[in-house]
Amino acid sequence: MITVLGIVFALGVLVVIVWMLLSHRLREKYAILWLIIGVAMLVLTIFPGLLTGLADVLGVEIPANLLFVLALALLIGVTLHQSWELSTAEDETRRVAEEIAILRAEIEILQRSVHPPRSGSEGPTGEGER
Repeated sequence: MITVLGIVFALGVLVVIVWMLLSHRLREKYAILWLIIGVAMLVLTIFPGLLTGLADVLGVEIPANLLFVLALALLIGVTLHQSWELSTAEDETRRVAEEIAILRAEIEILQRSVHPPRSGSEGPTGEGER
């Protein structure tokens, strides 16, 4: 029964990943990583002996411990990658904001040179005298 639930869960994860990819809610570069994780979950659920064999090869006594270590390593890797992506996005946002500020300043300078303020013709309210 646990194997069936595991297979259903892994297939559900794969379906959600494919749906998010097709609906453009997940970018391709992230989808590849999650598809690999989903397929690995499915394979380990269908063939639990693979995890036991890998645990024996690596000298881990309990296969579940190996699974937890692999999951922890995966989470650390995903977190580091997301932090890198966030840092890159922040740098790009700052650069674009600076460029916009420079362009706005240049536009104001150009507008002042094309339409210079009329000195002496404005009254105290800022409107021209009549």
